[in-house]
Amino acid sequence: MLLLNTSPIPPQRNAFNIIKYASFSNPQQPSFFLLSFSSCFYLFFPLCLIDDDNEFKVNWKRVAVTSMFGFGFVGPVGHFWYEGLDKFIKMRLLLRPKSARFVAAKVAMDGLIFGPFDLFVFFTYMGFSAGKSTAQVKEDVKRDFLPALILEGGVWPIVQVANFRYVPVRYQLLYVNIFCLLDSAFLSWIEQQKDAPWKQRFTSFTSMKEGGGQGRL
Repeated sequence: MLLLNTSPIPPQRNAFNIIKYASFSNPQQPSFFLLSFSSCFYLFFPLCLIDDDNEFKVNWKRVAVTSMFGFGFVGPVGHFWYEGLDKFIKMRLLLRPKSARFVAAKVAMDGLIFGPFDLFVFFTYMGFSAGKSTAQVKEDVKRDFLPALILEGGVWPIVQVANFRYVPVRYQLLYVNIFCLLDSAFLSWIEQQKDAPWKQRFTSFTSMKEGGGQGRL
């Protein structure tokens, strides 16, 4: 049974202490529920559409769908990912915590494993939640995945260097969720761009590679 921690908040009222003492049962680590809720909250960032009168309106259905993605996927998976990644780097690679190699290894593994996986699940989930068929979802992922991966690849490593170097492991997901306010809006923008001309550069590049590979067979 979950019990609320009623211990008084210490005088140092910084953000980490407030989060720590607002969590359930264990004051040393944010609760699993709190981490999931924070992931849900960042995806609750207003996703707007422009109607015929050029007025911004919130698409509440889309807000609900993306919020469930944060609560059901980003929160739980991110929680175990950051804790597991930290243990793996320490115990298997035997790197000194907070060292340059330690941070670099974390950034590399996060960008090569979790980043692409998160994007793939996001675009797949958004497609099926919109009622699209498997074939349509496959085409949407093929269209949106590579542009998003390349563009985000220039931003997230910088964010994660500070995260892995200065933020305690138990708060790393909360830190990431702050920046995901912008990221969720960016991914939704990419998805709503459909077959925008700038996306064709990425798809044409991959088509050329596939064609070149077939020509060498």
